[in-house]
Amino acid sequence: MLDGGRGEVADSAVVDGGDVSPAPEELSSLRVVAHPLRLQLLSLLTGSAMSAAEAARHLDQTQANVSYHLRRLHAAGLLEVAGHEVVRGGRAVRYRHVPSSGQRLSRRDPSDERALVAALGAELSRRTAQRAPDGEGAFSDAEVWVEEATWTEVLELVRRAGSLLHEGARAPHADGARRVSALLYVFEMLAGPGPADDGDPADDGEGGPRAGGGGPAAETPQAPA
Repeated sequence: MLDGGRGEVADSAVVDGGDVSPAPEELSSLRVVAHPLRLQLLSLLTGSAMSAAEAARHLDQTQANVSYHLRRLHAAGLLEVAGHEVVRGGRAVRYRHVPSSGQRLSRRDPSDERALVAALGAELSRRTAQRAPDGEGAFSDAEVWVEEATWTEVLELVRRAGSLLHEGARAPHADGARRVSALLYVFEMLAGPGPADDGDPADDGEGGPRAGGGGPAAETPQAPA
């Protein structure tokens, strides 16, 4: 879970190989969290501090892979050391995520945000597959024109919703806690079609426009999921 900066992200592939330190600019860009497993780790470590071994068990990953990503997130300042635990042959570091640390991330290049959106999409698909059949939910989508006062209020509400989720996060399976998902991503758009949008509806392969294609947004659906 992250509380993002100017592009408000309030969210929840495997990288193996050598321990090559990323460049400083990479650590402060959105690309450092543009990875499904890293998003899962940030969510998991919001409610409870864990070692790499503990996190690996919860996420059904190898300890080596989780340890790799934890080091990257820690180097980016998104995780803090919350203590150590004694294990055979030494000590294991326990990490915790501080959601407000996400405010230090920036979009240095449009490809950074595209990579993050791809990772968020993969995460949303994974979470949706694990949705409780009878659980409550809500859905809203909009590409509309609003007055500045309305937009300012929307941003504050999104930030507040993110804060409520992060402050209320508990350890997995804690008594009285429900496992929930939230992905909030709101941003201001260009006044006209951008370089990647020629204004024509994109075909979805089934004879209709793809969601998010060109054309005005006539309605803003807000219905229970």
